[in-house]
Amino acid sequence: MAYYLSSSLVEWWFHLISRSVAALSSPILKVLYATLLSRLNGLIHGIFFQFLPPPPVSNFSSYLDTLSAQTHQIANIFSPFHHCSSQPFFNHLQMATLISDTAPWKDLKAHVAEIDKTHLRDLMTDTDRCKSMMLEFDGIFLDYSRQRTTVDTVSKLFTLAEAACLKEKINSMFNGEHINSTENRSVLHVALRASKDTVINSDGKNVVPDVWQVLDKIREFSDKVRNGSWVGATGKALTNVIAIGIGGSFLGPLFVHTALQTDPEASKSAGGRQLRFLANVDPVDVARNISGFDPETTLVVVVSKTFTTAETMLNARTLREWISSALGPQAVSKHMVAVSTNLKLVEKFGIDPNNAFAFWDWVGGRYSVCSAVGVLPLSLQYGFSVIEKFLKGARSIDQHFQSTPFENNIPVLLGLLSIWNVSFLGYPARAILPYTQALEKLAPHIQQVSMESNGKGVSIDGVRLPFEAGEIDFGEPGTNGQHSFYQLIHQGRVIPCDFIGIVKSQQPVYLRDEVTPEQLQSENVASHLIPHKTFSGNRPSLSLLLPSLDAYRTGQLLAIYEHRIAVEGFIWGINSFDQWGVELGKSLASHVRKQLHASRKKGESVEGFNFSTTKLLTRYLEASADVPSEPTTLLPKI
Repeated sequence: MAYYLSSSLVEWWFHLISRSVAALSSPILKVLYATLLSRLNGLIHGIFFQFLPPPPVSNFSSYLDTLSAQTHQIANIFSPFHHCSSQPFFNHLQMATLISDTAPWKDLKAHVAEIDKTHLRDLMTDTDRCKSMMLEFDGIFLDYSRQRTTVDTVSKLFTLAEAACLKEKINSMFNGEHINSTENRSVLHVALRASKDTVINSDGKNVVPDVWQVLDKIREFSDKVRNGSWVGATGKALTNVIAIGIGGSFLGPLFVHTALQTDPEASKSAGGRQLRFLANVDPVDVARNISGFDPETTLVVVVSKTFTTAETMLNARTLREWISSALGPQAVSKHMVAVSTNLKLVEKFGIDPNNAFAFWDWVGGRYSVCSAVGVLPLSLQYGFSVIEKFLKGARSIDQHFQSTPFENNIPVLLGLLSIWNVSFLGYPARAILPYTQALEKLAPHIQQVSMESNGKGVSIDGVRLPFEAGEIDFGEPGTNGQHSFYQLIHQGRVIPCDFIGIVKSQQPVYLRDEVTPEQLQSENVASHLIPHKTFSGNRPSLSLLLPSLDAYRTGQLLAIYEHRIAVEGFIWGINSFDQWGVELGKSLASHVRKQLHASRKKGESVEGFNFSTTKLLTRYLEASADVPSEPTTLLPKI
C-alpha cells in the first residue's frame, strides 16, 4: 500500500516540476525556481524512496524503468540551469543525466575520428606534446605520451571531468558523504592511512581517532608476538602466521606481502618469520598453508567483518580443529585472533574478544588492506614500523589526489585516459606489466579492485548505461608476460598497457663481462614472412617509473590504482563501491550448498534448478557417494 501511494505521489511531484519550470519565461526565475525545487526534491526523495518499503518483486523491473525515465527527463529540464552542487540530493537528481548525454562526451565521440587519422609514431615526434604528457610527484614519474591522445584530447577529457563534477565527487568522498548510496555508506579508506591530527568525518564524527586506536592496538599486539612476550599455549614463540580471508581480505594483503618479501629492510625485520594467506575453500589450499607449520608456533588471524563469511569461517573451523587436535581446545584463545566487528560470534567461536581488531562499514573489502585486515598480519610479519611506512606512502598519494590540479594529478590523469581508451577508442582491456617480480601479485589485486568496483551496467541512479564501462585487467611481471601474452599485444587485439618500472632493484645482480649484442640492421627476410614480422604499432601505453620498491612506494602504488579506479567510476556515473553481483553469487552458492546437504543427509533428490545444474549436481553426488553422511574429522595433509 505504501509503495503504490509513494509511486502516485512521486509521479505527481515529477508532473508538478515539469509544468512549473516549463511555465517560466525568465531564465533567472528558472534558475531560482530550479534551486528551490531541488531542495524540496531532497525531502520528497527521502520520504518516498528511502523510508518506505520497496515495491513487490513482480513490479520492481517496470518500476525502475518508469522511475529512471522520469528522473532522466527531469534532470534534462534542470541541466542547463545549474553547476555542480555540493548538496547530495541535488547531485542525485543531477546525475540521473547520464554523462554520455553531455556535450563534452559527444565532443570526445566526434574527436575520435580526428585521432584515427593520427599514428603514435608521428605523435611521438612532437617534442612539446611529449613534454606536456610527463609529470613527477614525490619521486614517481609518469609518462603518458604513448597514449593515442593529442594535447586537445587531454583538454577535452578535463572538460568531461568538469561536466561529471569530478572535483566535487572527490571532495564528497574525503568529506565522508554517503557516496555509496546503494548501501547508504561513506567511502573512507583514505581515513585508514590519515595522520593522527587529520579530521575526516562520517555521520558527524571524526573517525581518525578510532582508526588510530586500532592501529595502536595492532602495534602493541604485534610487538608482543614478535618479541616473545605473547607466546602460544605451550610457551613457544609464535613465529608463523596464517591469515584467513577472501577477496580483498586476501588479495590486498598478499600483494603487499609479496612486494615486501625481498625488500632489504622488510626482509631483515621479518627475521625468518613466515606469513601465509588461506582463502580458497579447496582443502588443497588448507594443506599447503599448514604444510611444514607446527600448531605450537602458529598464530591464525581470522578476517571476517561479520564472522559469518561462509568460505572464511569454514577454513577458520578447519584450522581451529588443527590447533585443538594437537594442543587441546583451550589453546584456541592463544593461537587465534580475529579482525571483525561481531564480538559475540568471535567469543562463541573461542577467540577472546579482547583479541579482536575492528574495522568499519565505510571500509569496502577490496579497499581494506590499510585497515586491520592487512595491517595486522603484515605487522606481525614485518613489524609495525615498516607497515607504517606503507601507510604513509598511501597517504602521500591521497593528499596529492585531493589537492593537486587535474593537469598534474597522477590518479586523475590515469583515470581519464582509461575512460578515453574504454568508452571512446573501444579498448576493453588493460595490461598491468610491472618489471619486477616483487609486484607479481599487483595485477591480481587490481583485477578485483577494478572489476568488482566498475563492472557495472547501470548508473548510480539505476539507469542502464548506453556505453561500455569497466575494463578487463590482467598482467604478469616483465619478461614472464613477454613470453606469454605479448604476442597478442604486439599483433593481435589492441590492449593499452601500464608499464611499471623500478629504477633500483630490491635485489640487484651484476655479471662481469656480460655483453648485449647489437641489433641487426638487416635480416634479409623472405617475402612470404614479411606479414608475419610486420607490426603496425599505434598501440597505447604509459609508463610509471618508481625510484625503488619499498614499503612507502608500495603504499603509493596501491593508492594510485585505488584512486584511478574511483575516477573512472565518478566519470561514468556508477557506484564503484558496492558489489551486488558478488552478493548474487553468494546467494546462488547458498542454494547449491543446501541442496548438497539435503541430498547427502536426507537422500533428497535435486530439485529447483535448471536441467544443466540439476545434471551437474546429480553427477557430482553420484561420483562422491563414498563420502559418509556423518564423516569423522579428517584434516588435509601433504
